[in-house]
Amino acid sequence: MDNGFPARRRTLVALCAAVLAMAQAGAAPPASSALRIGLSLGLTGTYAADSEMMEQAYRLWEQQVNERGGILGRRVEVTIRDDRSDADAARAIYEDYTLRGQADLVMGPFSSGITAAVAPIIDRHGYPMLAPGGAAESMWQKGYRNLFGIIPPAGRHAIGFLAVLADGGIDTLAIVHADDPFSTVLAEETRKWLSEYGIRLTSFEKIAKGRSDLDAAAQAARQSGAQALLMAGHFEESVNMRRALKRIGWTPAAYYASVGPGLDKYGSVLADDADGSFATTTWEPHEKLKLPGAAEFRREFLQRWGKPPNFLAAHAYSACQVLERALIVAGGFDRGKLRDTLYRLDMNVLIGRYAVDRTGLQTKRFPLVVQWQKGRREIVWPAEMATAPARLGR
Repeated sequence: MDNGFPARRRTLVALCAAVLAMAQAGAAPPASSALRIGLSLGLTGTYAADSEMMEQAYRLWEQQVNERGGILGRRVEVTIRDDRSDADAARAIYEDYTLRGQADLVMGPFSSGITAAVAPIIDRHGYPMLAPGGAAESMWQKGYRNLFGIIPPAGRHAIGFLAVLADGGIDTLAIVHADDPFSTVLAEETRKWLSEYGIRLTSFEKIAKGRSDLDAAAQAARQSGAQALLMAGHFEESVNMRRALKRIGWTPAAYYASVGPGLDKYGSVLADDADGSFATTTWEPHEKLKLPGAAEFRREFLQRWGKPPNFLAAHAYSACQVLERALIVAGGFDRGKLRDTLYRLDMNVLIGRYAVDRTGLQTKRFPLVVQWQKGRREIVWPAEMATAPARLGR
């Protein structure tokens, strides 16, 4: 008796249920198919400038890995969808990749906020995800088992800058930060480190992300008596604060901005006004930076895209190197085995060492500090990797 439910339909439903069960269990994709890797980036919207380099790095790796014969004999297809720099759009995309099975594996989006938004989705569906675009420590305090850091935690990004200030006799600092997760964590954690470097905090202000007129925030920092200013934000905040400083006529002894001055676009937009700005980065396309694979990556990226890569491109490419190696070590494409391998893996990639703790937080990589000098970025910390000494005003 079929209770009005045709046998063919029952068979189809049973098949679909079996496929879904396999996907949720972390089953490997069919051996005859391409390995589908899905991710989203803010190709439009607030994060477009940051996301473009990452997209180009993924495309370069995709080309290279397929020229090598793929991974374990499987051709790789990287799908990159535009999340419009919007967390809700990214959630829908990662639901498609995981719940609806549109990708075999996933990579993380850009920004800590959007990475945090999709982390519960990938964790719920058992998709291990490397996060080359997110660094807020709070993401690794949620108990997720499938989120793996690539870059140094945001709370440690400004430590090198504090060392530069201390070495230069600068002992007062004002902090302004945007209200997104990455910027908030960077600012809050930097505040905790100040006493270790003999630096006094003169003011601490939060601003709305995307706010363009920062004159009042700049003026408040100046009036607090600070010698140096730290702007925790993304590209727009770094540029807008630098312009605000010029408008109010204040040149602090040191101006640090997260993300922005680490990009070539910062110099293109600000021209001579970029000089003197500090930032944290994890990698530089500098001929004096002798990291394994750096020269080859610079050359091949330039050949493919007609411009040199930046640290965001290096983040994405390094995540691909980790994924490729982890799949080889795991000996297949089962997501559970891949997750276990990512916890154990300890290797060197383009930006340095990859190794995580039991939460998936990156623990073995330190950031560099760069400063714009005479129209180019120079590495000024740590001393053993410096390409020029830091220049501080008075």
